[in-house]
Amino acid sequence: MTLIPNEDRKTLLLTGASRGIGHATVKRFSSAGWRVISCSRQAFPEDCPWEAGPENHIQVDLADPASTDRAIAEIKDRLKPQGSKLNALVNNAAISPKGEGGKRLSSLDTSLEDWRQVFQVNFFAPITLARGLLDELAAASGAVVNVSSIAGGRVHPFAGPAYATSKAALAALTREMAADFAPRGIRVNAISPGEIDTAILSPGTETLIDGIPMGRLGQPEEVAKVIYFLCTDPRVISTARKSTSMAASMSRRATTNLPSGPFSGKLGQAVSV
Repeated sequence: MTLIPNEDRKTLLLTGASRGIGHATVKRFSSAGWRVISCSRQAFPEDCPWEAGPENHIQVDLADPASTDRAIAEIKDRLKPQGSKLNALVNNAAISPKGEGGKRLSSLDTSLEDWRQVFQVNFFAPITLARGLLDELAAASGAVVNVSSIAGGRVHPFAGPAYATSKAALAALTREMAADFAPRGIRVNAISPGEIDTAILSPGTETLIDGIPMGRLGQPEEVAKVIYFLCTDPRVISTARKSTSMAASMSRRATTNLPSGPFSGKLGQAVSV
């Protein structure tokens, strides 16, 4: 692949990039020539398989508001060579505390400290990043994708209540963001993956396959394709019902705000694909 200078590339800021959906998203955007800036608690690994170097990685603890604020300042500085433009922000990082032996924690035995930490990473970090990088997103007429979960709309056998309620809150927040960010030309969407085949699946997830119409788990690459779709040409969003196909093992509700003109639609429209 021909290398493109960073200043000439579209840029994605991605949290939770090291594995699963995030890892697949890095691959999808990189293959299309995007610059991908990853955010992680870990420093940039010397054995990273991607062409990007440390200049495309931000070490940040999203559970720490002060660390998140420092990261935003650093991201702004790194975007200056590209005219301070950010084409897409994908809030994918999330945590889900477990009990001893990976046991699901209920609302009765989840500590308040766990609740606070989960909401800080899963809910407050996405809005903090989006608000902090508002000017950069607006300069690029960019897009925000919040990765929610089907656990936000039902009691899940493995995902605990702290994770589930944080994802429900994130989906609701997306509707508000869609309305608030639209006047600045920024599109905001949420996706809600179902059971996806990643290395962090809870033991016993395979027992859920019988309830999945296609009889299999979804693949991270399938989710990454939807994320890419939502972050690209905004004119195609109005055709999402027809042009995007999903594995039946994954559901999506995208809160969509559409530009005015021939492709216009209702602000905050719920699109199921």
